[in-house]
Amino acid sequence: MAKQKELSLLEKYYNKFNEEHRLTTRHGRVEFSTSMHFIHKYIPLGEKIRILDIGAGTGRYSVALKEEGHDVTAVEKVARNLKVLEDKHSGVNCWPGDARNLSFLPDSSFDLTLLFGPLYHLHTQEEMLEAFKEARRVTKKDGIILASYVMNEYSVITYCFKQKHIKDVMEKNALTSDWHTKASEDELYTYLRLEDIEELNKKSGLRRLEIFAADGPADYMRQELNAMDEEEFSFFLQYHLSTCQRPELLGASSHVVDVLKN
Repeated sequence: MAKQKELSLLEKYYNKFNEEHRLTTRHGRVEFSTSMHFIHKYIPLGEKIRILDIGAGTGRYSVALKEEGHDVTAVEKVARNLKVLEDKHSGVNCWPGDARNLSFLPDSSFDLTLLFGPLYHLHTQEEMLEAFKEARRVTKKDGIILASYVMNEYSVITYCFKQKHIKDVMEKNALTSDWHTKASEDELYTYLRLEDIEELNKKSGLRRLEIFAADGPADYMRQELNAMDEEEFSFFLQYHLSTCQRPELLGASSHVVDVLKN
C-alpha cells in the first residue's frame, strides 16, 4: 500500500511538473553544467564508457552523454517521464524500473552510475541503502557512482521561511527540535544533512572521492539569475564552479552530489 501511495505521489507530481524544462532554466543550467563537469572528470580522456542513469527523468543527462558517444542505459520509474525520454529516439537504452530493484540489469555492467533522482524520494535510510546496494551491484569494481541529494537547510529556508509555511509546518510537527525535516511517506521529498550522507556512505561501504554543491546559491537567486545578461551569467557559472566544494556552502545548497568509488 505504501509503495502504491509513493508511486501516486510521484506520478501526480511529475505529471504536472515540467522536468524537461527545469534543467534548461538559468538555475537549472547551473546544476546541469556543474554536474556534467564532474561527470566528465571521471571519464578517461578520449574513451567511451558504459553509463547507467538511475532515475533518469526525461533524460537530460542520459541524452547529453549518449550524444557524446557513450553507451547509456536509463532507468525511470515515472511512466510519463520515460515516455518523453523514449520519444526522443536518442539511442539511450530505456527501462522502466525502481532504484531498489534493478534485477533486469546484470552485475558489474557499468563504468559510471548516476543516482540523481531516486534518493530524493526514498523515505528511510533502509530504502536508500537498498538503492545503493543495487547501484553497487551493477557498477564495475572501482567504478564511479554519483549520488545526488536535496538538502535540509535549503528546504527549511525556502519552504518554511521564504515561502512563509513555517506556522503550518510547526503545527504538523514536521521538524525535529534541531530543525531537521522529518521524512514521511506523505511527503514527496526527503531532505538530508551532510552527516546523514556520511552515515549512508559508511553503511553502504562506498568511499567518497569528493562532494560538491550542484547549484550552490543558484536556487535562492532565480530572479537575479534571470535578470543577468549572458556575460554576467557566465561569470556566475565560473564563480560557482570555483566555490562549489567549499564546506561552508555545501549544506545550504539545494542539491549536493557525492562522488563515490565502488
